Amino acid sequence: MMASTTIPPAAPPAPTAGSGSLVERLIFGHRAWILLLCGLLSLFLGAQLRHLDISASYEKMLPQGHPYIRNYLENRDKLRGLDDAVRIVVANPKGDVFDPAWLDTMRQVNDEIYMLPGVDRTWMKSIWTPVVRWTEVTEEGFVGGPVMPVDYDGSPAAIAQLRQNIGRAGVIGSLVATDFSSTMIVVPLRGTDADGKALDYHRLATSLEQIRQKHEGTGKVGIQIVGFAKLVGDLIDGLMQVAMFFGVAAAIVAGVLLMYTRSLRSTLLVIACSLVAVVWQLGAVSLLHYALDPFSVLVPFLVFAIGVSHGAQKMNGIMQDIGRGLDKLSAARLTFRRLFLAGLTALLADVVGFAVLMVVDIPVIRELALAASLGVGALIFTNLVLLPVLLSYVGVSERSARRSLDAQAGAGSGLAHVLQGLTRPRPAATVVAAALALGVAGFVVSERLQVGDLDAGAPELRPDSRYNRDNAFISAHYNTSSDVFAVIVRTPKEGCGSYEALVEADRLGWALRQLPGVQTTATLADTVRAYTIGSFEGNPKWLTIPTSQDIVNSQVTNAGRWNSEFLSADCSIVPLVAYLGDHRSATLDRIVTTVSAFAAQHNGPEREFLLAAGSAGIEATTNIVVREANRRMLLYVYGAVILLCAITFRSWRAVVVAVLPLALTSILAEALMVLLGIGLKVSTLPVVALGVGIGVDYALYLLSVQLAAQRQGLALAEAYGRSLQFVGKIVALVGVMLALGVVTWVLSPIKFQADMGILLTFMFLWNMVGALVLIPALSHFLLRKVP
Repeated sequence: MMASTTIPPAAPPAPTAGSGSLVERLIFGHRAWILLLCGLLSLFLGAQLRHLDISASYEKMLPQGHPYIRNYLENRDKLRGLDDAVRIVVANPKGDVFDPAWLDTMRQVNDEIYMLPGVDRTWMKSIWTPVVRWTEVTEEGFVGGPVMPVDYDGSPAAIAQLRQNIGRAGVIGSLVATDFSSTMIVVPLRGTDADGKALDYHRLATSLEQIRQKHEGTGKVGIQIVGFAKLVGDLIDGLMQVAMFFGVAAAIVAGVLLMYTRSLRSTLLVIACSLVAVVWQLGAVSLLHYALDPFSVLVPFLVFAIGVSHGAQKMNGIMQDIGRGLDKLSAARLTFRRLFLAGLTALLADVVGFAVLMVVDIPVIRELALAASLGVGALIFTNLVLLPVLLSYVGVSERSARRSLDAQAGAGSGLAHVLQGLTRPRPAATVVAAALALGVAGFVVSERLQVGDLDAGAPELRPDSRYNRDNAFISAHYNTSSDVFAVIVRTPKEGCGSYEALVEADRLGWALRQLPGVQTTATLADTVRAYTIGSFEGNPKWLTIPTSQDIVNSQVTNAGRWNSEFLSADCSIVPLVAYLGDHRSATLDRIVTTVSAFAAQHNGPEREFLLAAGSAGIEATTNIVVREANRRMLLYVYGAVILLCAITFRSWRAVVVAVLPLALTSILAEALMVLLGIGLKVSTLPVVALGVGIGVDYALYLLSVQLAAQRQGLALAEAYGRSLQFVGKIVALVGVMLALGVVTWVLSPIKFQADMGILLTFMFLWNMVGALVLIPALSHFLLRKVP
């Protein structure tokens, strides 16, 4: 495909009107129409940006094809309080929860949250909601009522009654802090608001933040908020700084490009064409009724950086041809002729790097892949067609063209001479041996790469973020954390109260409590046990699950009467809830292994133990999907890259030379993740695939020129020297510009964005270095002679 690439002679002949491919003649024969078409398309897609929104969806984070998630979705309506929820802690900084003035403020907070859109008010729980109740057994039977006395008036008698009710309700450690310094409001969320529209998480998070600022400003309370909705709100707030990072990255890249070209108008054209591709991409996303989320909002950075790098290739070729004496139209046509197929193949490889993410069964990743593929598809037109056409009108200054030609003529000295020397036997063997040793060491380290989160709290945010500080506060003052793992115990209708089902669920709960990281568990068996001892005057020997089914049925009826969250209305679903100290990958893996082994032994027609629900259960399933998708995704991306290289070079030896540096970079990137304490998860999964898809660009340009020269009869050293002379400097520039396009992410308040910035910067630079160093060394062993 690219074997036709040739090195332009000192005075290349100007192309005639009938020369070149059909595509070239169509483009340069209708330049005005192409500019008009691009202008109209830009206006149309630019107008769509007013409808573009940044949002997030809980459902889009779920790997919906996995059996565990299907179990959750099938039984979602019967799992009370285990869906998406926000936990809000209201603390008394000057005392305890029995302060009447503080309780009045807490009631105001409770009422304001109750009225927020998207709140499932039926199951919202706090000491001020009637669903939170106490029960006890008297001579007359069970009695009970809401924890907050119905006649509460703030008097000492009412406070004493509240204190007693809290003790009788058993909510210390769950809804009331163990030191009585705060209480918790558990806010289950519906997927839609009152109008039937999808819940706007950012709007909800903003409303919660306004409530916090309003009441914390009085100095009477402290408020901590955790939950998916608040996390998404904080992420979107952090992403509002993306515009600043985008501007800084664009300025840095433009500055580097200007230093290289010394041509302001050409630099502005390259930047403008890359920005047009970003506009097209975002407009297409809006037109398809998608929204940007905290993950796909990073795609415009990559599209811009890729566009500038490929634009620099085209501008470099045009400058050199103009420096040799050609007019700007002829220079644009010859550069198009030489680099169109190379650029098309490289961009197709980029598309492959994004498109293989579609194999990940998580909607948010698939939308990222779609958005990125649209952006790179736009680059195929804006940078391979629009930019050469614009340069055929604008051209570059003669001084810049001569400077580029002089730089190319002097490229045979210094570093280029050292790189050319790597084609000799001893340097080649040394480089290959060093790369092999580095690869082995990197592979050993990468074997310790873990899937999922490695730290407590929300790893998407910085450890010192307000969200993670809130999470640490809740973990320190409550026995039940926000990390909830639920096992779904399914029975026939009215079968959840059978003695056998309760005993089996209780046994599984005991097994889970023995695992490190599990704070406690709760299920219907615990409720039945508590009601049974209460029915027998608190006699400790009755703190058990009765063998008499009649007694069990009576206690299950009592549980249903008081709206127990541990059984469904038809008594067919009993969730077993495990409260975790963290959601680290190792913790979740232990739970999944234990539950799976228990289910394999105890599942039957009368009961099934199904994974998984709760925030930690969803995350455990996501980890499984990510682990399975990672190797499959790499297999696909490398397979596609190998196929593209085989079509391009028509030589299996050249394919090996092109792909081995990429493989080394992939191994070292995983090793770097281990060293930096970064887990393989939804936010980092795309990085390695993107690094491979984009990294092959260097090899495509370097090897295409080298092979063309070798096929013209040049020896390997001369051919690689010619490749360095023609594209070596621009390849290095591309690597630097790609890295500069993402390195600013390191400063982001969003940790996963900073992690991606570090990894992509490493991969872009290392792919560039690996291509410049390993291609000549590997070529010595595999491409010394090219027919």
